[in-house]
Amino acid sequence: MDTLSLFGLLIAITGIIGGQLLEGGTLGSLFQLAAFFIVFGGTLGAVMLQSPRHVFFNGLRMGRWVFVPPHPDLKLLISQVVEWSVLSRRDGILMLENRLSEIHEPFIRKGVQLLVDGNSAEKIREVLEVEVDTHEQLSWQSSRVWESAAGYAPTIGIIGAVLGLVHVMQTLGEPSKLGAGIAVAFVSTIYGVGLANLVFLPIANKLKSYIMVESKRRTLVIDGLMMIANGEHPLFIETKLQGYLE
Repeated sequence: MDTLSLFGLLIAITGIIGGQLLEGGTLGSLFQLAAFFIVFGGTLGAVMLQSPRHVFFNGLRMGRWVFVPPHPDLKLLISQVVEWSVLSRRDGILMLENRLSEIHEPFIRKGVQLLVDGNSAEKIREVLEVEVDTHEQLSWQSSRVWESAAGYAPTIGIIGAVLGLVHVMQTLGEPSKLGAGIAVAFVSTIYGVGLANLVFLPIANKLKSYIMVESKRRTLVIDGLMMIANGEHPLFIETKLQGYLE
């Protein structure tokens, strides 16, 4: 659990609600179901219209990283690569075929299989970098699902505000209904701007940082397998790969 994300969201919400109470306002004035449906539904529909199906759903799945982030163990990965290099120098690269069943990640398994098949370091890099580029493109597009939501939400909030004012104009002869219409008008704007800047945009930026970490991990794998293919000494491989650690 990423406690920083959790506390950040709680502090943001507490600050807004606290400010509302300090100004003498009430919590009830901030909770307008009609405004929520206008902003959330409109934003969701716009993002779905913009995004391809696989990108949209992948973006939703990646959203959980904000609170349950992936934590790649680079030290363990480096030790595995060094172990493979020791085994290949001692018993030959073909012995790595016995380790394929222990590798569960398709990307790493493909790289080791290319190594076992006798491909050169350049061939291994050429094949794996295509997969890295494809994975990065999908991940960046998926993070932009949240970034797009941050762009649409304020505008949808303005639409909600206009709808609220239209409702107010239609009920000028009924003073008892004016308050509800005005509330929807202003709260819609709050929801749109608030969701964009407190939820959607922070999520998009945090996902981008995790995408960069994943790209670094995959580059580490490529470098390690290339050095094994070139017959580099395990100590040199370990020393070079240590540079990926923060």
